[in-house]
Amino acid sequence: MIRRQFDPLLLVIAVLLLTPGFVAGCGEKGPPAPPVATPSVNLSHDRVPIGSPIEITYKFVVAGDATFAQDYRVMVHVVDTDEELMWDDDHNPPVPTSQWKPGETVEYTRTTFTPIFPYIGEASIQVGLYSTADQNRLPLSGEDVGQRAYKVASVQLMPQTESVFMLFKDGWHPSESAEHNAQVEWQWTKKEATLAFKNPKRDSVFYFDVDSPVSALHDAQQVQLGLGGLVIDQFTLNPDQRLLRKIPLPATQLGTADMAELQIRVDKTFVPALVNQLSKDPRELGVRVFHAFVVPAAN
Repeated sequence: MIRRQFDPLLLVIAVLLLTPGFVAGCGEKGPPAPPVATPSVNLSHDRVPIGSPIEITYKFVVAGDATFAQDYRVMVHVVDTDEELMWDDDHNPPVPTSQWKPGETVEYTRTTFTPIFPYIGEASIQVGLYSTADQNRLPLSGEDVGQRAYKVASVQLMPQTESVFMLFKDGWHPSESAEHNAQVEWQWTKKEATLAFKNPKRDSVFYFDVDSPVSALHDAQQVQLGLGGLVIDQFTLNPDQRLLRKIPLPATQLGTADMAELQIRVDKTFVPALVNQLSKDPRELGVRVFHAFVVPAAN
């Protein structure tokens, strides 16, 4: 018979494993990290037609003992009632988090366009702060819906038909979309283009999201917008510069007709095939328009 030598250490380990609370104690974590800030948002509208613009004001009240070892990115997720992500608006805050001071309030407003998404109903906006180096999120104060994502607001997404009817009338090329993201769409103008829209007959704002890429193809352009024979906006558009213009449309200027028309004029156009031997595009191009929306003031 083979005799095994008794090992006292094994007996100690066995006793510890059978001691209540030992196993649980080994897995215990320290106290949760304190929140570094309290996030909140304010929406320009709580009912938003799909595809239309919305102004979101973000506010972070920094904790009195908060410190930031690096610049964190703001996570913004829009989810449906099943908590499924529909789209995001992650961004860097205008003031980097490394410059946030304990006890101060950081506040800023961003304009975003709700994507054309096949969903109508209530959506939740979730906010967080995360590191771009390792994706770790910071603890915040608020309703944590999991993984340090904090619900800060709800918005009702409405059908596109609830927005002001727009018609790309004359002077437009067919719509196009980005190769790797079909949600990014645009239309090129010619030298002159007309936008017709249903007259809301009250003070409104025209959102005009535009660029003119590829600096090698053309110089800066002068863009002019007219309504009812009057110039309502004009600006310089530099190559590879994207601008969002928010142009007031007073009810008195819109008139009383059921439809109104905006004229877009560009001082110079270009034909890609004539200025670049590698291009076969024969179109006369003015400016590239991503979004054009009329948003009436609230009643």
